[in-house]
Amino acid sequence: MSSRFLSTSSKVIQTLMKAVRVEAFGGPQVLQVKEVPIPKPVDTQVLLKIKSVGVNPVETYIRAGAYANKPSLPFTPGKDCAGVIESVGSEVTQVKPGDRVFTGKAITGAYAEYAIVDASDVYNLSSSLTFQQGAALAVPYLTAYRGLFHKGGAKPGQTVLVHGASGGVGIAAVQLAKIHGLTVIGTAGTDKGTECVKRAGADYVFNHREADYLKKIVEVTGGVGPNLVFENAAHINLGKDLEILAPAGRVVVVGSRGPIEVNPRDTMRNESSVVGVMLFRATKDELAESHAAIQAGMKAGWLQPIVGKEFPLAEAAAAHEDIINGQGAIGKLVLNV
Repeated sequence: MSSRFLSTSSKVIQTLMKAVRVEAFGGPQVLQVKEVPIPKPVDTQVLLKIKSVGVNPVETYIRAGAYANKPSLPFTPGKDCAGVIESVGSEVTQVKPGDRVFTGKAITGAYAEYAIVDASDVYNLSSSLTFQQGAALAVPYLTAYRGLFHKGGAKPGQTVLVHGASGGVGIAAVQLAKIHGLTVIGTAGTDKGTECVKRAGADYVFNHREADYLKKIVEVTGGVGPNLVFENAAHINLGKDLEILAPAGRVVVVGSRGPIEVNPRDTMRNESSVVGVMLFRATKDELAESHAAIQAGMKAGWLQPIVGKEFPLAEAAAAHEDIINGQGAIGKLVLNV
């Protein structure tokens, strides 16, 4: 009998699981599948049997050792996942084994067959959504809600430009902005990407690789420019964003891979502002509000994550390579367990 299992008089209990481990910081090749003990939930924790994992760009920075808060080695990457509760700690009453849930706070890492999560950090996954869609909920939709409303001050009747709208966070921003009464302009870098953004519900969609796309954006706003820019690639676009903003407009930066030079006079001319967004700084009340919006969206049916490429857990390295060096995101990239 395999060492993955323990035989008892009444049943066979699995004791080991497959998990992606990082034993040294580096390129995608450091993501190695290993067999490790299945963790056990205690007190307020649950053990989640993972079905699908959401892959986020930040995990590539952490893996490379380029993130400000480096985890201790070795570690299992990932926080976003969806699955079924396998067992619960002694103090857990709000959820039970068999519940379909999603989370953005896998304590022991999401790139695995099982993960420990605090019961307060798992949320109901509607039966109308797949586990792959569930893995695309937490970080993308929480980041989008925080960026649009908590930091960006988005209001019905305003216009928002979602720069890089075809990825997981961009799609979430499009759907949330649209349902809250904003006019939504989205951009993507490929024909498939622009089709994806249209499917997400954007009012106008442009290819940001075309030379005159900024001119077209200003034109559809009646020459005024967007009130808000939701920026996924500030290292490329921030200077352009400041040039086309409406008076008193705001740029919310949710993603950047390096520095950029901008002209501060552009902020003076329109009295515009730039604010950064970091999900881990959200307060308890802000997270509760954001999760309430997600649950309402699932119940109403308008919240529909778009899943893009899917990789098996064993190909986590290929997934990391794709999310950084691919030709353009089209939906949320996930690992299936």
